[in-house]
Amino acid sequence: MNYPLMMIAALILPLIATVLISLLGRWPNIRESVSAVTAALLFAVIWWLFQAPAEAVTLVAAAPIESLKIAFSVSRLGILFALIASGLWLVTTIYAAGYMRAHYEKNQTRFFALFALAIASVMAIAFSDNLFTLFIFYEVLTVSTYPLVTHAGTSAARRGGKRYLLILMGSSIGFFLPAMIITWLSAGTLTFEHGGILQGKVDTSWLWVLMLLFMFGVSKAGLMPFHRWLPSAMVAPTPVSALLHAVAVVKAGVFTLLKVVLFIVGPDFLAQSELSQYLLIVPMLTILLASLVAMTRNNLKERLAYSTVSQLSYIVLGAFMLNQSGLIGGTMHLAMHAFAKITLFFAAGAILVATHKTKVSELNGLGRQMPFTFVFFAIGAMSIIGLPFFGGMWSKWYLVNGAVEFTGQPVMQWSLSITLMISTLLNIWYLLTIPMHAFFKPATDNSTFKEAPVSCLIAMAVPAAMCIYFFFDPHLIYDLASEIVTGDGQ
Repeated sequence: MNYPLMMIAALILPLIATVLISLLGRWPNIRESVSAVTAALLFAVIWWLFQAPAEAVTLVAAAPIESLKIAFSVSRLGILFALIASGLWLVTTIYAAGYMRAHYEKNQTRFFALFALAIASVMAIAFSDNLFTLFIFYEVLTVSTYPLVTHAGTSAARRGGKRYLLILMGSSIGFFLPAMIITWLSAGTLTFEHGGILQGKVDTSWLWVLMLLFMFGVSKAGLMPFHRWLPSAMVAPTPVSALLHAVAVVKAGVFTLLKVVLFIVGPDFLAQSELSQYLLIVPMLTILLASLVAMTRNNLKERLAYSTVSQLSYIVLGAFMLNQSGLIGGTMHLAMHAFAKITLFFAAGAILVATHKTKVSELNGLGRQMPFTFVFFAIGAMSIIGLPFFGGMWSKWYLVNGAVEFTGQPVMQWSLSITLMISTLLNIWYLLTIPMHAFFKPATDNSTFKEAPVSCLIAMAVPAAMCIYFFFDPHLIYDLASEIVTGDGQ
């Protein structure tokens, strides 16, 4: 098959789905079938690009300035991100078909169409050839997901959407854009290259300032204090929370920071800055503070939102350790967290559909009536915690190795290890106690409930199964992460 043609297909398939879904509102079954079939085709295309021998192909869509092109190319990190997003788009479509109908959500055609448009933005981000292209579609993703956040149309949804838009666009324009301009003026290019493009072009004594601009400018990564958009976005329907705010939007943030560290600044060059190690304080504080806040939240989706804030910073932490184990661990966590967290959000939505309960304190005893839902929740929780027999163990394993191998100040090395240990214990408390209480504590009332629709259960089962599968066979994700970090693929 033609390699450039497959790249184009990956970029335009979700756009075609957006148009078709918009025209098929009168036929819900056909509309949702189009969404599912397109997601399956997109995953197949990405899988073909992953399997095919890599070709140095760059597609230039526009060149407003010679050194600033809107261009796309295939990289191994982009393939990893695209595989996750396209695969979980299919699963979420199956889940949404049951959830949206069972919950009697309005404007379902608009929902599925905007969902496809958001995936198109994600594909453009994944295959961006340079930081300029990535920035453009980073902003497009924000705008295209805003109507999904405000889908309910309530005053709470509008408030959440306003905060979502204000924080994400305000931080990207205020910090990300200046950082990109400084990079372009210094290097004369924004094209991604292994090892970075800034070596010898920026004074290392000021490099930490540039990195702070990137860290806070890419607020989709959820670093404190620019994290409040994520809990606010939980007013969206659960399928939106599950894919866009556990996979696509937040992963676009950490994906961007990984790209900056690996292919704009370069780990070796960043390590030459003595102050760069103190950048780790930001993700360390975010990990611990977000976990502590999660412990206090009684609303289930809000607790999961703060868990996401914490878990995203594991990826940032791995990136800024600037050693091979940390970078591999952070890259692997990009995938492991996606499968685990989408399982948890699916379970939260299933509980809402079946029982209309949203508070953690109301779930006692519910596991005996909804055993599948809470077993899946327990699997997702244990993977995020990093327990054996679940895929999340391997990303945590490499992150811990990265902390041990860290060559900065001894106090920072100890701080990394202690942060990972304490946060794991906090994860156990605020996540694993939920299914434990659901199965083993007396019910809070005498109401009788049943499981959510079958499509919701099937959709939950798939990522839960992947959490287990990736413990026994993590080679796909590990090999991709190793290629990305060592330079065999961007």
